[in-house]
Amino acid sequence: MKALVRVVAAGVFAILLTFSLFLIRSGSTSAPDYQTLSSVQGVEEKVIEIPAGSTGSEIAQILFDAGIIKSSQAYFRVAVGDARSEKVAPGRHRLTVKISAQQALDQLLDPARIPNLIKVNEGMWRSEIQSALNSYGYTKAQIKEAFSQLQLPKGFSDSEGLLFPAQYSFAEGTPALEAVQEMGDRFSREPQAKELLKGSKKYSPLQLLIIASIVQAEGDTKDFTKVARVVYNRLAIDMPLQMDSTVHFIKKVRGEIFLSRNSTLLNSPYNTYRRYGLPPGPIGSPGSAAIAAALNPAPGDWLYFITVAPGDTRFTSSIKEFNTWKILYTKNRKAGAFN
Repeated sequence: MKALVRVVAAGVFAILLTFSLFLIRSGSTSAPDYQTLSSVQGVEEKVIEIPAGSTGSEIAQILFDAGIIKSSQAYFRVAVGDARSEKVAPGRHRLTVKISAQQALDQLLDPARIPNLIKVNEGMWRSEIQSALNSYGYTKAQIKEAFSQLQLPKGFSDSEGLLFPAQYSFAEGTPALEAVQEMGDRFSREPQAKELLKGSKKYSPLQLLIIASIVQAEGDTKDFTKVARVVYNRLAIDMPLQMDSTVHFIKKVRGEIFLSRNSTLLNSPYNTYRRYGLPPGPIGSPGSAAIAAALNPAPGDWLYFITVAPGDTRFTSSIKEFNTWKILYTKNRKAGAFN
């Protein structure tokens, strides 16, 4: 029997649409809800399973039928107002019965309540995802074989960047290929990724994915659209990207702030200090926000940016101003601000 793979792909738009249609069909705008329990110790629990491709209404109905929530409308109201609802993990969930809709969402998002969980974080390299699969129980040989057979979207020949960041839970006995393929298919179902796969007038889907992966690696979420604009502005004037993240990808190191001069001289097509234009492939798996930024960068003339202190990233079109900020960054780094 084919192993079941359970994955949820319910975007905000789908939630809003199904919520509106549900209320229209039911003729009700009320949302009966249980009280939030201050403690769930000793309270009955149930294990539910979210089928692959479930819509927001189907998730709500599953919760209601299992006696977890008092009404499916209540869960809808919570999900519409909480963007985290997009990240509900697939598979089995252990939930407390008769809890509020908000508490149900919180429990759905609690990794401790999800057995056999594989977490693919934003920006993870394929090598890191393969390590996670190995820790999950698949052998290196099974993983290698799975990736060799992975079906990719049209125009792509490599899986780097195409394994979508999410939490995955697979039924016992699921083949490695089925698990890996679900990660790739999850990318193709993501609304922002669907737009990326269409390409643009100037950039192919692969190029947009490369840009999104750099944006993911280089900036905080609040700065994504500005980082994307810097990338596009540099490409437009044939200026080397000089992104530290591409060198970190070559060296397979994380958490380093300082980049040595020797590192910028590495002979690799991914070294954007030595090579002009985009690297040949993505440098990790971007999330929805980074993909959205690559598709819709902020307007601006910036060519430079630098994080002078944690949470303080500055953008400018002036090399003089950039060099002034670089002095401040060096001072803060030596003082231990980035430790």
